Amino acid sequence: MTTAPSLAPASLQSEFLRTLVERGYVHQCTDLEALDAAAVSGRITGYIGFDATADSLHVGSLVQIMLLRHMQRTGHRPIVLMGGGTTKVGDPSGRDTGRQLLSQQRIDSNIAGIRRVFERFLDFDADAALMVDNSDWLDALHYIPFLREYGRHFSVNRMLGFESVKLRLDREQPLSFLEFNYMVLQAYDFLELGRRYDCRLQMGGSDQWGNIVCGVELGRRATGLELFGLTSPLLTLASGAKMGKTAAGAVWLNPDRFSPYEYWQYWRNTEDADVGRFLRLFTELPLDEVARLELLEGAEINEAKAILATEATALCHGGEAAGEAAETARRTFGPEAGAGGLAAGLPTIEIPRARLDERVAVCDLIREAGLVKSNSEARRLIRGGGARVNDEPVRDETGTVGPDDLTAEGAIKLSAGRKRHALVRPA
Repeated sequence: MTTAPSLAPASLQSEFLRTLVERGYVHQCTDLEALDAAAVSGRITGYIGFDATADSLHVGSLVQIMLLRHMQRTGHRPIVLMGGGTTKVGDPSGRDTGRQLLSQQRIDSNIAGIRRVFERFLDFDADAALMVDNSDWLDALHYIPFLREYGRHFSVNRMLGFESVKLRLDREQPLSFLEFNYMVLQAYDFLELGRRYDCRLQMGGSDQWGNIVCGVELGRRATGLELFGLTSPLLTLASGAKMGKTAAGAVWLNPDRFSPYEYWQYWRNTEDADVGRFLRLFTELPLDEVARLELLEGAEINEAKAILATEATALCHGGEAAGEAAETARRTFGPEAGAGGLAAGLPTIEIPRARLDERVAVCDLIREAGLVKSNSEARRLIRGGGARVNDEPVRDETGTVGPDDLTAEGAIKLSAGRKRHALVRPA
């Protein structure tokens, strides 16, 4: 097993792995040297699995999507494995409770929505990339023959030691037998993909390491296949917050769930300390340009944030949508919009900084800014989807804002509908 601290990009021969290491995608690999040799000798096929728990993926899945994209861009074949079967079980990794069980109709609808995400990142022409559904083989399994054939390759003692299971048990949270089967089914997925598509590599987040190792070992024990596993680091923001969450909810990748302009603004509001890392992970800018941008300081770092926002939005929503989002932001927050870089003519209220530090209810601020007449009207506005903070929808009637919601210009923008706006500044 190779871990991130021992990785040396210069020693890697394949463009695929060198790219992943240089840009910060690699946390662990079962056998980096052997995988590198395989990637040099010919095209390899690798996969990442995505369960269909919603009709879109969110930013938390973007590292995995970019792994598949880099795989294709360096001449290899990525497989997007949709968990039409495993969604019916639920992955316990990183969770304290079981997932809600979905109907087949809902799962099918979610897969259709997720496919639209991948069609913007991958080329599915011919066999350049594949999207397959593990229900094709999992739904047809016969329980007793499956247990006899493959159950003997799994040690319950070892499975209990894997982090995804151990954390749940340590917290004394219930783990159903249904969920406990998940890593067995994921391992079997890898075996089936190896047989059907000569798939040699499974990738995923570091929380998937135990599941991935199970698949690598099952392939070796059951059929003698040489398989590889590679994980990426789980991302948190420099502040320690979880990636992909905002005051308004998840940052979805489909435009009907999160507009291109909202997506652009999400990246534009990146913390200074995260800019360089995110430019490497979520754009395809040359690394020498990334190195230049991450050295910018003070007000100049906003140039790097705008470039990050535009490049990331172009990958997800296309260049035209990214350009329109950047232009909208320029008109609203650019120098020509008025003093302080914020839109001229917007009503502005000031609140004590100490009050903001303790966080303030969005309902209160919307009322104090004169956008509504009462808190009950503010709550109705939120329920109707018309309230926004920094152009992001507010979905929680009890939502609050604090210092982390201040834009680079030092204000919070409130909106009621599309045409009524106000600014909040700390005094």
